[in-house]
Amino acid sequence: MAARVITFGCRLNALESEVMRAKADAAGMEDAILVNTCAVTGEAVRQARQAIRKARRENPAASIVVSGCAAQIDPASFGGMAEVDLVLGNTEKLDAASYRLPDFGLGEMPDVRVNDIMSVTETAGHLIEGMDGRARAFVEVQNGCDHRCTFCIIPYGRGNSRSVPMGAIVDQIRRLVENGYREVVLTGVDITSYGADLPGRPKLGALARAILKHVPELERLRLSSIDSIEVDEALLAAIAEEGRLMPHLHLSLQHGDDMILKRMKRRHSRDDAIRFAEEVRRLRPDVVFGADLIAGFPTEDEAMFDNTLAIVDDCGLTHLHVFPFSPRPGTPAARMPQVDRSLVKERAARLREKGDAALAAHLRAEEGAARRVLVERRGLGRTEHFTPAEIAGGLPGEVIAARITGRTARALIAEAA
Repeated sequence: MAARVITFGCRLNALESEVMRAKADAAGMEDAILVNTCAVTGEAVRQARQAIRKARRENPAASIVVSGCAAQIDPASFGGMAEVDLVLGNTEKLDAASYRLPDFGLGEMPDVRVNDIMSVTETAGHLIEGMDGRARAFVEVQNGCDHRCTFCIIPYGRGNSRSVPMGAIVDQIRRLVENGYREVVLTGVDITSYGADLPGRPKLGALARAILKHVPELERLRLSSIDSIEVDEALLAAIAEEGRLMPHLHLSLQHGDDMILKRMKRRHSRDDAIRFAEEVRRLRPDVVFGADLIAGFPTEDEAMFDNTLAIVDDCGLTHLHVFPFSPRPGTPAARMPQVDRSLVKERAARLREKGDAALAAHLRAEEGAARRVLVERRGLGRTEHFTPAEIAGGLPGEVIAARITGRTARALIAEAA
């Protein structure tokens, strides 16, 4: 029996959960419950605590190990939970030696093994055979972040930016393809900063080109969230020329107003974002964009929020991840004048409505199109544009040529061609 993992947060966490499971099993902790936390919002931390308490109620004899960004940033709070037996930092969770149980009995004061994440200077490509229950595989190319956006606590959970050598990434993807994966997603905390710490300073575009050249059997390569201001010319060329690089880009925009972007300490302007979307669409006309957007950032007034609503149309966004602003203790934004919580929630709801309308327009435009759908589970997959598609037939992991015949509120209806 393998260790059970409860995962919160990003794709990088999803990948690392597979590594955690393997390390815990190797250490003889097959019956443990591993909770891989997220710290991006206060709500994510609350949900992790709730999951830990539930896991203990339902599994009174199990060992509960807590790790992830929330545990890295605030290990004492998780160490103080009676339900927890072991707390591991983001580096320690990837080392089998960390998974030895404390010498004292179950339910006593937990052992906390969390070191200074800022002292970590390297990261490694974790060689895994696959990802449990997933049709696509995530591959870590980079970890950490050198930027200090005023709202973000994640650098204190992940450390400074560090990249995986290109050869190790290619080897990992080759292994995953040999094991049957048709789609791979490059993931990290700030993947467009890839390579700045490596010899020769290769960029993300060079990495994408190398993967597609040296692993010709890979059918689909996808990028996780990117920072448009960091995108290099080689990546733009790859987007234009490489059909196996999927035409879906998720942008870390965060807002649509220049003053708020400055107060967030972002490095792009509103016009930068619009120009990038226009240029990519010129190079790859079928591209679709997703984006992260925050509603209710401190000092945001109605005109500033209107600029965020407008950027959905101005950039032609299709898939929105909307976050009501959540002040994270220790960040500069938490000390700024706050927007009333009821107004934050109301603006987030309006932004989600805007996103729903944009998605609906995209779904309408897809009717009649020929697409290739990666089946995620029976009856559901995703097109090249990462659009959900209901489809009959096919096994998880298969890519099926299909015709789009209709739509629901949030997905396409596809029939095998």
